[in-house]
Amino acid sequence: MEMISNPRYDYVPLPDRPVYNWPGGKRLAVCLCNNIEWFSYLTGLGSDHTAAGAAQTTRNYAWRDYGNRVGLWYLFDLLDELGVAASHNVNAALLEAAPQVVARIKARGDEVIGHGRTNSERQDGMDEAEERALIEETTEAIIRHFGEPPAGWLGPYVVQSPNTADLLREAGYTYTLDWPADDQPFWMRTQNGPLLSVPYSIELNDSPALVFRHHTAREFEAMMIDQFDEMLHQSQKYPLVYTAVLHPFVIGQPFRLRALRRALDHILERRDDIWLTTPGEIARHVMTLPEGTVP
Repeated sequence: MEMISNPRYDYVPLPDRPVYNWPGGKRLAVCLCNNIEWFSYLTGLGSDHTAAGAAQTTRNYAWRDYGNRVGLWYLFDLLDELGVAASHNVNAALLEAAPQVVARIKARGDEVIGHGRTNSERQDGMDEAEERALIEETTEAIIRHFGEPPAGWLGPYVVQSPNTADLLREAGYTYTLDWPADDQPFWMRTQNGPLLSVPYSIELNDSPALVFRHHTAREFEAMMIDQFDEMLHQSQKYPLVYTAVLHPFVIGQPFRLRALRRALDHILERRDDIWLTTPGEIARHVMTLPEGTVP
């Protein structure tokens, strides 16, 4: 077969890169990335807790809606209790439908990241004009509700078309979470200038882990702890980014929330040794580093 090269970035192995620090001389950045999603009723795409690709039903719509009605509020309370900031990948449709969520995010001062109009659709199958409209509508909704545009983007289902990176940079985005290729940020080429890739885990992610791979809550707790402990060890050599990815309709179930609480308690025992932050803060810090520090 004819091999096609990735035009967005070059292969630069971890040991070949410059070493730098995060603010305060820290070497491990820790982010909690929460996904707040809104789904079309009985149409389009949507997760199911029993089988991948299952038809849209009232049952799986209600299961996902639990996250916005209940699980998200448990999660907000837990984050408040622990004094931890988070970032929220937000579907634009939710902003119109759930103003109480907007108010709580504003009160917490958390970062909002563009996450498409709804997770009932994907952008990787859209033509350029359709995808440009999707990005514009999402951006405009966030500006309308939060007063400023988002700096970062995560596509629904963490996918991009061949045009996405170019369109995001054209629309003013400075970073994306769609490329789970690294534990460090790296620059990508677009037709409109460089776009930063900030790490975002699809492994330490409650939806694929708990819904599709059927890990238990306690297994996910152990995954969070083991990932953290090993990355903290590795960060003695390299500056790294630890991300735990959450969905309130999954992790917001009380028995899973208890496991998350224990994992966060473990991580926060090392609060003084890590940089508790958000993807946007990571991107802003990278942009202050000398050119060539980040590949």
